Amino acid sequence: MMIFERNLLVLYGSQTGTAQDLAERIGREALRFRFDIKVLEMDDFKVNCLPQQQIVIFVCSTTGQGEEPDNMKKFWRFLLRKDLPQNSLLAMNFGVLGLGDSSYQKFNFAAKKLHKRLLQLGAKPILDPALGDDQHDMGLDAAINPWLENFWPITLQMFPLPEGIQTLSPDFLPPAKYSVKKIDSVTSTAHQSPTTSHLPYYSAKNPYKAEVSENLRVTSGEHFQDVRLISFDLNDSGIAYSPGDVVMVQPTNSDEKMNMFFQVFPQLDNRHQRLSLSSNKVETKLPPDWILPATGFTMEECARRYWDFQSIPRKSFFELLSRFSSDEMEREKLLEFVSPEGQQELFNYCNRPRRTMLEVLHDFHKSAAQVPVDYLFDLIPAMKPRAFSIASSAKTNPKQLQILVAVVKYKTKLSEPRIGLCSNWLSKLVPGVRIPLWVRPGTLRFPTDPAIPVIMIGPGTGCSPFRSYINDQRCQTTGSERDLYLYFGCRNRSHDFFFSDEWLSLEQQGRLHLSCAFSRDQPDKIYVQHRMEEQRLLLRRLLIHKRASVFVAGNAKQMPDQVTQALRMALMNDDGASTNDSWTLDKANDYITEMIKQSRLQLETWS
Repeated sequence: MMIFERNLLVLYGSQTGTAQDLAERIGREALRFRFDIKVLEMDDFKVNCLPQQQIVIFVCSTTGQGEEPDNMKKFWRFLLRKDLPQNSLLAMNFGVLGLGDSSYQKFNFAAKKLHKRLLQLGAKPILDPALGDDQHDMGLDAAINPWLENFWPITLQMFPLPEGIQTLSPDFLPPAKYSVKKIDSVTSTAHQSPTTSHLPYYSAKNPYKAEVSENLRVTSGEHFQDVRLISFDLNDSGIAYSPGDVVMVQPTNSDEKMNMFFQVFPQLDNRHQRLSLSSNKVETKLPPDWILPATGFTMEECARRYWDFQSIPRKSFFELLSRFSSDEMEREKLLEFVSPEGQQELFNYCNRPRRTMLEVLHDFHKSAAQVPVDYLFDLIPAMKPRAFSIASSAKTNPKQLQILVAVVKYKTKLSEPRIGLCSNWLSKLVPGVRIPLWVRPGTLRFPTDPAIPVIMIGPGTGCSPFRSYINDQRCQTTGSERDLYLYFGCRNRSHDFFFSDEWLSLEQQGRLHLSCAFSRDQPDKIYVQHRMEEQRLLLRRLLIHKRASVFVAGNAKQMPDQVTQALRMALMNDDGASTNDSWTLDKANDYITEMIKQSRLQLETWS
């Protein structure tokens, strides 16, 4: 009897967990099509076994200035080896799913690089890469879902099922990721601190519990936006950081949202019941021990620290919830949402008004009440850490770390205002409280040559990394200081001019060239790009003759494009005509492209 091997490998590179969530979803779908499936981090896979794989789906996000995620770096270094033969992967069929944000210049760069390198090694693409975009109205699903809908029929043609074997029904319920077991007590609470003499390395697996020393509102009381400067004591942790680095923080759910959560799930009648988790597949990793301890945790601790039920649900959430629904009306609506014809209605119900998972579960409470506890870990995603640009300098105070946080709150057609989970949680922290955090490299890399002028454009909280850098440069010895130019923008000089005393003092000392745009202090709105246009001759001299580096940070909507246009206009005449002293539009565009390649123009933006 012939044995049909139908193996599918899903490898992911994930910085915050989104790529991991997608990889696990693909793993569940593959079971329906009767594949033997494995889902692994790229760096956990023995890369020398790659040539023996039949089908591999690579899921990867992009971090920094087009860099690969941390858990993909070792895998990527191996693929880049020059001694690998160009026919190394001739037997491998593959697909690449990239998760990115088009507000960044190097959109999905890691996925594009990976696809190109696999082609060079002889691998055969099943489809062109899918480049998911967080900026799309439907989020990443807008590119990912159509790609997967095309992928499965093609793959079934390439690797058909054995005779007599059929694909499973769309209602097929895959095994849960984890098994949940009730336990009577903590099995062991003793934790021995390491006896090594060196300082511990703090990371997502081992965060530092930093104490909040100050939580200061830095906008006036009359201003619509609450912005906080939050200071953390690092004490003797040994945590070091540089300008441009980011701090990762892990938020928790509020008491109010927790109470709503337990109302939606009556099956969780004892929130103080102690539980333990075990993986149902060897390669499936358990949550970090500091979030859900292996020794046991309560249901309340899990709801507070692990489940992100305030996120916007994706299509896969509705698919899984429909599997458990025994209410005819609710099930019919859930199935309508996941059908091709129902995508616009799903967008209008969920994405457009930013309806949260908790609110959806409330609307479909009869279905929610049928979900087994084990499957809650598949239905509700894990809480992901949030990144904030560090606004302080380790050179001025190595035992302190500061972040500037705009508290997110806005209205949609829903009656209850939308709030940012992490920013609102941070805004309520009181001095003395300790929270888990760790530092990792950010996207901005400042030049080391002191002769290179640095131009920084940072409206609003986008000024955070530049405050870190400016304060860092203040500690340089006399004679080694570089020329610093800061374009800062906000609404009003009196309401949201962050760090005004610091920067105005530095300007008076001649240590900072400061240009401010207060958009609402006059009838005509003025933004940072207008200040740049006013100083285009200065900018042109700095860009061309001084080879200045330019850094842009802030909201991703229109500002980055408008700032880039201001740089373009600084390089050429207003009408774009060529003269002996000015450049054509094409030449200006080529120069900006070259600046990006040389990392002389770097952007850090967010939506």
